[in-house]
Amino acid sequence: MTVELLTRAGCAACAAARSELTRICADMGVEFTEVDVDEAAEGGRPDVRAEFGDRLPVVLLDGDEHSYWEVDEPRLRDDLAARR
Repeated sequence: MTVELLTRAGCAACAAARSELTRICADMGVEFTEVDVDEAAEGGRPDVRAEFGDRLPVVLLDGDEHSYWEVDEPRLRDDLAARR
């Protein structure tokens, strides 16, 4: 199971999502990674910014879009619990 948070530097909503995801994942015993879409594009992954850059933050669960603009906490907790 992978949880990934797509963000952009200077994004207040991204900072809020990071805080929420940190708390939720700690509660659930799951780690997450964070990817800055602009850095990813500069590093050879322009598809990430092209796909998700207009609706950040985005939470990906096992590579699939789970939520965007905000963390859907009840749904994320349910989905994480179901994948254990």
